[in-house]
Amino acid sequence: MLIDTHCHLHDLEWFTPDQQTDFLQHAHENGVEKIVCIGTNHEDSLCARDFATQHDGVYWTYGIHPEFADANIPTPRKADSPLGTGLIGIGEIGLDYHYDGYDRAAQIQLFERMLQLAQDQDLPVSLHIREAFSDALAILDNFPSIKGVIHSFTGSKKDLKKALERGFYIGVNGLATYATPPLPPLDRILLETDAPFLTPVPFRGTINQPGYVKQIATYLATKLEVTELEIAEQTTKNARQIFRI
Repeated sequence: MLIDTHCHLHDLEWFTPDQQTDFLQHAHENGVEKIVCIGTNHEDSLCARDFATQHDGVYWTYGIHPEFADANIPTPRKADSPLGTGLIGIGEIGLDYHYDGYDRAAQIQLFERMLQLAQDQDLPVSLHIREAFSDALAILDNFPSIKGVIHSFTGSKKDLKKALERGFYIGVNGLATYATPPLPPLDRILLETDAPFLTPVPFRGTINQPGYVKQIATYLATKLEVTELEIAEQTTKNARQIFRI
């Protein structure tokens, strides 16, 4: 069994209802039996919740992406109940210093609020960290009980070492099939697609979908010199351990 631990299949901005149905079927045909739909703001997270509620084997997270740090978006408190059932994590949250237009101070404030929410809810996090590892890791050190995954890792080998030392898993997606991000050991890898983005080789140029987790597993088997079965078994074990699914 394979698990796509990070996709946006619920988002109708990118996928038509027919594509959602077809891609779910394609995923199951390729052994991808569980899919995690990741929220990027308040409304999008609730769409992920509704989509997960309507489909077996689909889970969801609540998160506010750093690009929305300047927006007046509500953050639920522990005592609130808008999140509903089936929530397995908080994400995607973090820091993104790639674009000059993002307000770094606002991002940090939002990140801290979301980490507090994860701590209050006793949930793992799905982290978006881009060109901001020093600040992000320093903030995470203030929340030592927080565990989770660094999605679509693009940091250096030094950043990877620090993340692993803090107990985080690393999300590996199609980016690894055409770029050279450092890879963690297999026992710390989660498979993900980030669909519709980061389509793996040999499907570059087309919309990404959860079923393409299989191509990432195939690539990793060759890269790490293990069998695809070992990739599937270990990454599924990792995903179950961190997300409790």
